[in-house]
Amino acid sequence: MAWLSPLPAHQHEKTIPLRQLEKWTDWLCDERVGPFSAAVALALLYCLTQIAVMALLSHVAGTGVGVDDSEQLMEMRFLAAGYGSSQPPLYTWLAMLAASLVGTSVLALKIVKYGLLAAGLAAYFTAIRRLGYSNRTAAAGMFGLLLFPQIFWEMQHALTHSVAIFCFTSVLLLALVEVEKRRSTIAYAFFGLATAAAMLSKYNIVIFLAALFLASLSVRETREAIFDRRFLISLAVAILACLPTLYWSLTHLEDLLAHQGGLGVAEGGSVAKTALLGIRRLANAIVNFAGLPVAIFAVAYGLAIRKRTEPPQPVRWPEKLLWRAIVLGLVVMVTVVLAAGITQFRDRWMLPIFILLPAALAMRFEAMGQRGRTTQATIVFVGALLAVFVLPLSWYMHLEGGDNRGSIVRLDYRSLYDQINADGPVKTVVSSWFWVGNLRLVDADLIALDDETPDFARSIREPAVLVLTDDRESSSDVFEELARAGYAMDTVHRTIEVPQALGFPPRKVTITKLHKKTTQ
Repeated sequence: MAWLSPLPAHQHEKTIPLRQLEKWTDWLCDERVGPFSAAVALALLYCLTQIAVMALLSHVAGTGVGVDDSEQLMEMRFLAAGYGSSQPPLYTWLAMLAASLVGTSVLALKIVKYGLLAAGLAAYFTAIRRLGYSNRTAAAGMFGLLLFPQIFWEMQHALTHSVAIFCFTSVLLLALVEVEKRRSTIAYAFFGLATAAAMLSKYNIVIFLAALFLASLSVRETREAIFDRRFLISLAVAILACLPTLYWSLTHLEDLLAHQGGLGVAEGGSVAKTALLGIRRLANAIVNFAGLPVAIFAVAYGLAIRKRTEPPQPVRWPEKLLWRAIVLGLVVMVTVVLAAGITQFRDRWMLPIFILLPAALAMRFEAMGQRGRTTQATIVFVGALLAVFVLPLSWYMHLEGGDNRGSIVRLDYRSLYDQINADGPVKTVVSSWFWVGNLRLVDADLIALDDETPDFARSIREPAVLVLTDDRESSSDVFEELARAGYAMDTVHRTIEVPQALGFPPRKVTITKLHKKTTQ
């Protein structure tokens, strides 16, 4: 590869490891392992390794799970069309399915997370190949995804619904490719299912859907597929699959909009100040999300242009489609920001806009000939290196949890459960937020609730207790929710010390019995 230039003969020994890396990267780009591309096989092996190692580490160390996974543990005890927290239910459904197979456990949670990551990477790779591009281009696109910090790091030690949206945007892209290639009833039904799965993953997918639809209308090949009357099959399948959750959302608007305060609507005061603040913070979120991969791709692209020896090939329609979808996604996002007065953004919300960027750039590199191939190999190498580099870090964070809310990982939930039940079996545990979901790793039949649980009052089964940690989380909301549900706290509170893993000092937890108020 050109990025590994020959050295003088007296330095030949130093080149041996580099030549091995070159061969390994070329193998990853171009070879196969059984029925799979080597790149896809490595991604699958990586995800399987993470499932096994993280489940084993938790079992040996006796630790729980982080914030997002503990929320899933709290919600996945029953099947419903919605679970509140302003999030769709698909991830929870998948977690329930995994738990039905392997039990309510860390293993079940990791199967869902890494299963979705593996499926998303494989679908992304397959979509690029189905569009007629080389194995190397598909590998560069797939490993280019791993340059996003929110994918190669955040999704491994946190996040749930964002993992689902990553997976199903990739599946949706593949489904669109199948519609364009096959034009069959099955392909259109698959596209409808993929659309529904994306909608049920995270609600900000509407930006990606709008951008992809508008971009598809602008390209002749996909426009013809959309104007086919069988596209009605896709619409019907998508609507039917989303209908139960749509009905649930309309009948639980308060739960659906519970987190709208986090959008910072009209925070700037005047319309002009709000718009400027929103655009500035949006730009900051874009830089935080896409800054690293764009920088790496830009360096690789600049080197390819500087050393290019042949003119690039014309832009093919799939590349046009992806670039237009990215631009339209930005336009839709800015329009929503200005129209709704949104001023608060999380970096990961940019995923539906920029998920197509690695594929579009990988396609551009293929059009640049041999130098582009070299650049693709660089992207594959850097992406694979980052993924391997974060392995031990992800294992450590899985056990240590970090600061603030993440520290809930370290609690000894078996000890906490035993102390909660010291005066007799408890059926319901209530807290100010969803860290108590971890207790369901000890007792899958336990009901764990917080103040955002839909149908809170009807969910409580006695005996019930309120459990609060020594964190800085406000308890006022759960007090109000208990009062509305007709429950009173016992006047006697019991404070206990719960051990923590990894040598951390015990944490104080307060346990209070709850009683149904008697009607006068």
